[in-house]
Parts: sequence; structure tokens; C-alpha cells
Amino acid sequence: MSSKLKTMISAAALATGLALPLLQSQTVLAASSGTTDTVEQVRFLSEKIDGLKIAYREAGDRTKPTILLLHGFPTSSHMFRNLIPRLAKRYHVLAPDYPGFGASDMPTANDFEYSFANIARMMTELLNRKKVGRYAVYLMDYGAPVGYRMFASDPKRVSAFVIQNGNAYEEGLRKFWDPIKAYWAEPTPANGDKLRGFLNLKATKWQFTHGTKRPDLISPDNYWHVQYLLDRSGNQEIQLELFLDYGTNVPEYTKWQALFRKHQPPTLLMWGKNDHIFPEQGAHPYKRDLKDLEFHILDTGHFALEEYGLKISDRILALLDRVKH
Repeated sequence: MSSKLKTMISAAALATGLALPLLQSQTVLAASSGTTDTVEQVRFLSEKIDGLKIAYREAGDRTKPTILLLHGFPTSSHMFRNLIPRLAKRYHVLAPDYPGFGASDMPTANDFEYSFANIARMMTELLNRKKVGRYAVYLMDYGAPVGYRMFASDPKRVSAFVIQNGNAYEEGLRKFWDPIKAYWAEPTPANGDKLRGFLNLKATKWQFTHGTKRPDLISPDNYWHVQYLLDRSGNQEIQLELFLDYGTNVPEYTKWQALFRKHQPPTLLMWGKNDHIFPEQGAHPYKRDLKDLEFHILDTGHFALEEYGLKISDRILALLDRVKH
């Protein structure tokens, strides 16, 4: 702004007693337009793995300890959009999109193995490409079987767990799972078609708003952008493949639980108690196997970050500050 224009604005503002606020607002605007705070900036990157573009968000100092954020269904790294800058103040953060989700490539179900074992392998490869050794991991929904498979392949590599509505016990698979269990038992097209109702806008909006205290404060951006991705040609078949493959995780539960008991990673559990998909019954069994467990039940639904983001980020930072990386 030129000095002449500043003088004219100041003179006009003085007549109404608004000079100080006006000049202050100019200073704030100038400061906020800078790009010097690079530590907290989020970078939107990708890596080619097995010929596929795997998109991920990265923030923070790469020389600091890493926390890996593993998203759930039907979202992507977008679910961590507000959490990432908070954690990046003190840690290195990676949040990938699985194949078929977010900004990652979406090969057809006929051209790619959509399985939790394969996704876990690719996420491990991403860490290797990024030269990450030990890491803490945030596990949510689908992120739990992905992360626990990674943990099982190399338990000493995981420095800590943050568990948010991510299941590892049969107690957590309640009535909601009955039609999916029927699909596991008989993977027929008819049983698969019965699950397509989980993939429409009404169901997507329900996942984000059900069980929340203030659904009017849940941004519609969550479910509008997710639904756009679910509605891509061929994506429903991908989701049905993953619904079916989720059944392969259940036999692994006892193996994961044995590894919890053996390795005892420090753990923060923050669980939305009103989640109909992964209800509170799935949270309490972790107490049997994890000794260093900070346990919190939150009055919210499936995507707890939407209402408890600040509390969760504060507790994660406290956990990371005390663990050995």
C-alpha cells in the first residue's frame, strides 16, 4: 500500500475513530500472507509403488520422529487435515491414501489385489522409500488392520500406537457386521449387492454425523468429497472386495493380541463411544493386553477427530513426547 493511500485511509478513519483497528488489520493481513512457517506446512506428494501413484500428505521436520496416520473407510488422509499441522509442530507426519482412496491411483478390482495384506505391504514400502525407521502409528477403522499387519511384520519398528475406533477383538464386531459376515460366509453377488447401501450418500453422511453431539458443526465437505470418490466408475466393486477381505483380519486378531502382550507398545486409545460400526465394546479388551495404555472414551461417533481434534492432538503429543523413538 502506498504512503499516500495510507494517509488518505488514516485521515478518513480518524474521523470515525477507526484508525487503529484499520491499520492493525493491514498489518495482520500482510503477516498472514507470508510463507516463512515451513515446519507446519503440509506437502501433497506421491510415490510410485508397484506402478501405482500412492498419494500422501507430509509435514514437519524429517529429522524428527515419525508418526504414520492410517485412515479409515470411506475417507482418506483428508480425515487428518486438521491434525497434521498440530503434530508437525514437533514431529514428522506421514498420512497416505490407500489405492482406490483419496488422490491415489484407482486400478480396477480386476487389475489389482485389494486386500489388507497388500495395502499393508505398500504402506511399509512407502515408509522404506521415505527412509523412515521406527515410527508411531495412528490406527482408525481400516487403518487398524493395515497398521496391525505392519506391526506384525516388524513389531520392533513401531514405537507407539494411537488407537481411535480401530478394532482388534471379536467383541468389537457387533450387529452392524452381520450382513458383512454373511458375505464372508457366502461371497455371492447377491450378498455383495446387499452391501451397496453402505456406499451411497445417505450412508456416507451418516458415518460422519451419527453419534456426534453437534452434527450441525460437522463439515459437509467430509461426505461430499468422499461420495464423489465412491461414485467413480468401478469404485463400488473395489469397496466390495475390501468388505470381503476384511474377513481375513479376524483370524489374525489372536496373533496381534499376542504381539501386544509381548512387545507392549505405549498406547493412547481415544474411542468415540457412539460409533455404531466399531462400538465401545471393541475398546475395552485392549486393557487385557496393553499395560502402558492411556484410555479415553469420548462422547462422539465414528470420526472422533471432527469433534475432539484438539483433545486428541494434545494427548498424542504428550504420548510422543514420552516414548522412545
